[in-house]
Amino acid sequence: MKENMTQMQNESLARSFPLAKFRQTWQHGDWLYRFAILVAGLLVILLVFAIGFELWQNSALARHAFGWKFIYTSEWDPAITNTFGALPYIWGTFVTAFIALIVAIPLSLGTAIFIAELAPNWIKQPIGFLVELLAAVPSVVFGLWGLFAYIPVFIRPTSEVLNRSLGFLSLFAGPVYGPSRLAAGLLLAIMVFPTITAVSRDVFQAIPDAQREASLALGATHWEMISQVLIPYGTSGLLGAIILGLGRALGETIAVTMVIGNNLDLSASLLHPGYTMASIIANEFTEATFNLYLHALIEIGLILFVVTLLVNSVARLLIWRVSGRTRIEARA
Repeated sequence: MKENMTQMQNESLARSFPLAKFRQTWQHGDWLYRFAILVAGLLVILLVFAIGFELWQNSALARHAFGWKFIYTSEWDPAITNTFGALPYIWGTFVTAFIALIVAIPLSLGTAIFIAELAPNWIKQPIGFLVELLAAVPSVVFGLWGLFAYIPVFIRPTSEVLNRSLGFLSLFAGPVYGPSRLAAGLLLAIMVFPTITAVSRDVFQAIPDAQREASLALGATHWEMISQVLIPYGTSGLLGAIILGLGRALGETIAVTMVIGNNLDLSASLLHPGYTMASIIANEFTEATFNLYLHALIEIGLILFVVTLLVNSVARLLIWRVSGRTRIEARA
């Protein structure tokens, strides 16, 4: 009898052991949390590949018709010859993004340093709020403001002065129209300014106070503490902020479309109207009345997608390199 009871208890324990182990495994949610995080990460990777695959598939006609020539030719004639080349749009995209970063980076870093290190407490919050509010303004509002206020009041007079004084340079050759690559680049600078500023401010505020106290204790001035300690310490984060701004500058559509002039121009002059990859897609996608035309526009989207991935990959490698060097110098 005792043997039967013991055998029944053992069988019951054997049956309940997997259930108990399962309950113990999922009791605190660790495995569920890890599984959810893994799925989320894989979905992001899958989404990137899905976007690239869709763009690749739907640009097949243009790729087969023009090959690599599509990237370095400038003719765009959907009406007569059905010939397409993306060089003016690639050129316009890089020029406007470069202007935006050249203007926005010093202004953004200076504002971030002022908010995080120099501003009195009573003004930090209002300025930080205004910066974040500027980041929330829709692109179309920037475009309307740029078209009806920014260009007539600032861009056209500035362009005329540059043309009169530096018109012998190809960068500032006339005639002056108003809507131009310069207008688009400066408007993009205003649009990426709050992004770079907000992230850079957070980077400076995240630096331990021990770094500030140590440098000041060694006799450094306030400026030496900022330039020789804080900026090198936060270099990787500052680079990340700049890359976020560059990503918006490369992909911005509606605001750029409204102020760049939308003219097929491959000249070096910043005062001439131009195009970007995003603006040509926004302008002509609904007008693509045959498949080759549509596939050419989608191939421009594919080029923009690849450029964005390459820029972010190079930036990530640069950030890793700078972070590793900073850690080595900190140990030394």
